[in-house]
Amino acid sequence: MRGPDLVGYPPTALRWSADSGKLYFDWRKPGEDEPATYVVGRAGGTPVRLAPDEKKQAVPATGRWDAAHRRIVSVDGGDIVLVDGTTGERRQITRTVGAESNPRWARGGTHVTFVRDGNLFIVPVDPAAPALVTQLTDVKPRKTEPRLTGSQAFLEREEEKLIEFVREQNARRRKQEEEEKKDRPPSFELGDRQTAMDLMLSPAGTHVFILVAERPSGAKATIIPNYVTASAYTEDIQARTRVGDTQERRLLASLNLETGKAVWADASFAPPVSEEERPAEAQATRADDRPGGKAVREVRWAMPIVAEDGRFVVAAARSADNKDRWYVVLDPDTGRTRVIDWLHDDAWVREAGGGSGSSTIEFMPDQRSVWFLSERDGWMHLYTLDVTQEESTPRQLTSGRWEIASADLSRDGNTFFVTSTETHPGERHLYHVPADGGARTKITSMVGSHSAVVSPDESMLGLVYSYSTKPPEVYLMPNSAGAAATQITTTPTAEWRSFAWIDPKVVTYRARDGVEVHARLFTPEMIGARRAPSRPGVVFVHGAGYLQNAHRYWSTYFREYMFHNLLASRGYVVLDVDYRASAGYGRDWRTAIYRHMGGKDLEDVVDGARYLAAHERVNPRRIGLYGGSYGGFITLMAMFTTPDVFAAGAALRPVTDWAHYSHGYTSSILNVPHEDAEAYRRSSPIYFAEGLRGALLICHGMVDTNVHFQDSVRLVQRLIELRKENWELAVYPVENHAFSEQTSWADEYKRILELFEKNLRVRDGRSAG
Repeated sequence: MRGPDLVGYPPTALRWSADSGKLYFDWRKPGEDEPATYVVGRAGGTPVRLAPDEKKQAVPATGRWDAAHRRIVSVDGGDIVLVDGTTGERRQITRTVGAESNPRWARGGTHVTFVRDGNLFIVPVDPAAPALVTQLTDVKPRKTEPRLTGSQAFLEREEEKLIEFVREQNARRRKQEEEEKKDRPPSFELGDRQTAMDLMLSPAGTHVFILVAERPSGAKATIIPNYVTASAYTEDIQARTRVGDTQERRLLASLNLETGKAVWADASFAPPVSEEERPAEAQATRADDRPGGKAVREVRWAMPIVAEDGRFVVAAARSADNKDRWYVVLDPDTGRTRVIDWLHDDAWVREAGGGSGSSTIEFMPDQRSVWFLSERDGWMHLYTLDVTQEESTPRQLTSGRWEIASADLSRDGNTFFVTSTETHPGERHLYHVPADGGARTKITSMVGSHSAVVSPDESMLGLVYSYSTKPPEVYLMPNSAGAAATQITTTPTAEWRSFAWIDPKVVTYRARDGVEVHARLFTPEMIGARRAPSRPGVVFVHGAGYLQNAHRYWSTYFREYMFHNLLASRGYVVLDVDYRASAGYGRDWRTAIYRHMGGKDLEDVVDGARYLAAHERVNPRRIGLYGGSYGGFITLMAMFTTPDVFAAGAALRPVTDWAHYSHGYTSSILNVPHEDAEAYRRSSPIYFAEGLRGALLICHGMVDTNVHFQDSVRLVQRLIELRKENWELAVYPVENHAFSEQTSWADEYKRILELFEKNLRVRDGRSAG
């Protein structure tokens, strides 16, 4: 349970110098308190750790390059800095007590814009030019005019007609306001509860696009009590709202800097939803007087992309109910929109980013077409789309029963660099894909996962590579098929590397409805041990829901991986299942849990237990399971609804009632509680607690701001009221959702091990452990 003190942390933030001569990365070795920045030459060798002053001259981990890919602007400590990516020369663009954000290049790379206090500013970056910071917008709350009664308004009008002094005074005031207005930047008024999240100048400098957030009205945030504090007093943590409560809106506006006119992006392309299209219970509980029974469709906007010549502005919009996504061409002067692509999913739409720092959609070099990743054929693939046409069909460049994890376009626009699962669902490899489609070229070859950063000259790759038994490391490799990769870092301790860790076998089995389920298998024989006489088995259920763990590379569940080695050494067979809704297996797999979590996903876990009994000679009466977060939820559903399958289960930080979870995640899958109560009731373990028969351990951090500790508290009260006895609750007073203290991890997994030893290795009423 020492975790990172044994295996370290994955190297992150790989980035190349502008001349492609150096690769920078951030690396935290075992036992270190924080990561440091390292650099290695393209020829390889030992990476050099940069001192703090040297780090300031390095290419920053995040930022925006200019068109020539020589200079990069980024935020450092709330200030804007510019770094020459070849020489390392660093220039401080701002130094204020305020927080600047979102720097972007403007006016052909001669200026930089940034956001501060909800307004857009611009500053020249030519050393020879005066560093004059200019405010481009005056974003402010809407001015509230005094509301006069009819009588008051009448008297005011009459006074101006009758008294010359009043007329002259009003005329002078209006003239002064007009003069002052000439010297001020164009104004944009915000409504109640609105703030400007981001502002972007168009390439031509004529318009500013404003992404506006509108805080919800009447939403109620939950409170997390924190009992272990420096003050010795209980302190409250303000946490999130719950699913179905009113949510923040995202709006898009365009401000013409020359005329001062502002318009909102028109969302009338989003058709209203009829009551017939809603879940059955939603129809029954939703009584309103909207014309035609139509429900208002809320759209959430993203910041648009703009062609270099400014001719086309393309924005992405998503329905608040998560079932539709549109790409539209936006007229920045009128706000009118023209839909160029519409994606609908009866469950929920999944969209992906393009790659390193890119948005969901980007222009091709011709500035008349765009490229994007989409799951529109059931798998995440690469598409291009002509934005000039009134009606255009996306052109699919890749296809097949595999997924693209990321994509980037070469600088000349002729090749896409794509990372995909084409070889195997449990591997990630880099491919070259012609920009006009065609045969793909596989570049990487080592079995496992490759996350590649292409050098600016596109001749070299900086890789983070890992295998099932090898934590992520930095490699250098020529950007050509079959080239050898050179390892640069060695992260785990010698102590950890000296042990013969299990290389788990990726297996498949048939679920009851015939689909093929992938899983990782650990057996005692793989570690040189014998199976326990009681032939116990354990099924591990990963968290997050949409996550993949049955693969051939290093798992983010590295503590669990080591724990599975321990279980195997004690005679257990362990199965780690990618159940329905796990990542990497296409749209149908992802949405199989729509309106019923604990349905197909639980069936896959139960069928995994039966696979252990049928194919691994595991005693069907000696099978346990465990998992955290979503895995804790599945563990509870299994213990409550299939008590004849699992003798013991450990539910860690489990969701017990989905109506108490977050909106963004849950509403996509189950809609909202007050409109689809049936989906929530059949998906929430607290409604099935009466079915518990086996031994149950619940572990939860008391300052969990993700799955709140209250979830477990409410379930415990339910178990007490049901007079259930074979359960226990372990609480961790200082832990959030992801534990941070080694002592907490150790205590939790000692309890899990004891649970399994006591209930799965029993012989003649006594523990075999």
